[in-house]
Amino acid sequence: MLTIKLPQIFLVHQVPRIFWEDGIMSGYRHPGSSALDCVLSSFQMTNETVNIWTHFLPAWYFVWRFLVLSSSLDFCREPYLWPLLIYLLLVCLYPFASSCAHTFSSMSARARHICYFCDYGALSLYSLGCAFAYGAYAMPDHWVSGGLHRYFVPAAAFNSFVCTGLSCYSRFPELDRPRLSKVLRTAAFVYPFLYDNIPLFSRLLFCFWNDCAWSEAVAGYCYHLLFALLTGFLFASHLPERLAPGRFDYIGHSHQLFHICAVLGTHFQLEAVLCDASSRRAWLRGRLPAPGLPGTFGTAALVLLGNVAIIGAFTAALSRAPGSSSSTTSVPPARAAGTHDAAG
Repeated sequence: MLTIKLPQIFLVHQVPRIFWEDGIMSGYRHPGSSALDCVLSSFQMTNETVNIWTHFLPAWYFVWRFLVLSSSLDFCREPYLWPLLIYLLLVCLYPFASSCAHTFSSMSARARHICYFCDYGALSLYSLGCAFAYGAYAMPDHWVSGGLHRYFVPAAAFNSFVCTGLSCYSRFPELDRPRLSKVLRTAAFVYPFLYDNIPLFSRLLFCFWNDCAWSEAVAGYCYHLLFALLTGFLFASHLPERLAPGRFDYIGHSHQLFHICAVLGTHFQLEAVLCDASSRRAWLRGRLPAPGLPGTFGTAALVLLGNVAIIGAFTAALSRAPGSSSSTTSVPPARAAGTHDAAG
């Protein structure tokens, strides 16, 4: 009979410090796991299992939504839909990249850094996808064809490079200066988020001040912003595990809740973008030229290549990153259970 032996899991002080997570005291995988061990660990309960599945399953949900839309929309022949196509592809990419990062991040300290470099790159590309969608379909009426509208996507492309570079750099001081690392990483994602959502903030404020009728799109954007706010709060606060270390190691810690809120926010964003793209189509096409290949797929391709280059540069610099030497991947002898309990 064929039997599969699931990988062993460890307490926090049994793995190198570079693998530690705030408030998580147990459920760690071996820091020198093989790729097969990493895949198998997604089918046992570790502190990463729910992180893996809360983005792997939504990735396939977004792929399904993309395929359904592809059956009714002519993405290839209608330039008006090209920004939507880019947005949908990047919506599918970021949860899949995150799921892979969480799956394979225990192969070594170096692999952990590279996995999250790729995760950050996918998130920064998603922020560019949001800019494409908002620039094409969600701009306030009085901003259409204005200066901000013309440079909205190019500025978002630049922001993508800043986001990837700053978030990748934030991994280097995380052992010696963890607070600085957290501030840099948070800023790396808050900045492009605030920029991308300038059109939404304007539309929502206009609706509040003028007591206008709320469309389905505006309601969807409100839900998106609400879940985005929760996502940022959970990422920065490490609640609830910071209040009760060891109690939320497997279920309910902040990163799991962060994933769920992020996916829900993206779902409402997608529905709102689709509503705007449909309801404002005739009005927008009468005021804007059709999107061209250089401004859509050309820009997206250049940003993708630029992000790959940034990730490659930081990967090459990993010899100076904390805990990246091979000697840090060995598992030290386990401490006594009483010692671990006291630390918890």
